[in-house]
Amino acid sequence: MTDQWKSAAWGGLGGAAFAFIVLFGAIRLGIIPANDTAMHDYLMAHPAILVDMQNKLQLEQDQATANAEQVAVNKLGMKAFFDPRIAFITGPANAKTTLVEFFDYNCPYCRESVPAVKSFYEAHRNARFAFIEFPIKGNDSTLAARAAMAARRQPDKYLAFHFMLMNEDNIVDQNLLFADAKKAGLDVARLQTDMNDPKIGLALAAAHTLADAAGVTGTPVFIVDGKIREGAVDSALLNKLAKS
Repeated sequence: MTDQWKSAAWGGLGGAAFAFIVLFGAIRLGIIPANDTAMHDYLMAHPAILVDMQNKLQLEQDQATANAEQVAVNKLGMKAFFDPRIAFITGPANAKTTLVEFFDYNCPYCRESVPAVKSFYEAHRNARFAFIEFPIKGNDSTLAARAAMAARRQPDKYLAFHFMLMNEDNIVDQNLLFADAKKAGLDVARLQTDMNDPKIGLALAAAHTLADAAGVTGTPVFIVDGKIREGAVDSALLNKLAKS
């Protein structure tokens, strides 16, 4: 039995088990009659009921996860996310508006959010931003994160480099990475040397530790004015989060 077949088989069994649990709960609540024939007839007449119940359960689980993440963020406090050892920080320390982003340079949803993030940044120069590299998509992403962290040592070039990488259509690999670094005006030789500094590895590990503490497992994740939000955003949503 191949690993792919076993994975599919277990996935099918998991779905069947989940459907059975939902069905059993519906019977106990009296939503579906317990008689076998009546149950069969009811489900044949209302085939969407299990889908609706599964969707409702998924929404409840997603909300529970979001609530747990918000509790974790509140417990950590925003100071933890504006640690210069972990994040690239820009904007006044006493800013009323704050935005934190955990991202991966090869994450399609991070790239989808770039126009909104850049627009928000340009419209809120008096806000405080924390850009946190959180590579989760393999070696290329880790290399890109190390380069971005090293670019912080040439701080006037960091954001140009960051948005250039984020706007790429292709996988950010080593060749693309250094080509963009040159376009952004970075001293590439210095960048390559700084990337090998053990402190970069420690900073990357600290970013992962912070993400774990906040319950962050994917990208992108935004924290706007202390409110955490997973997934891609557009300008309307970012502005709504900042005002709510």
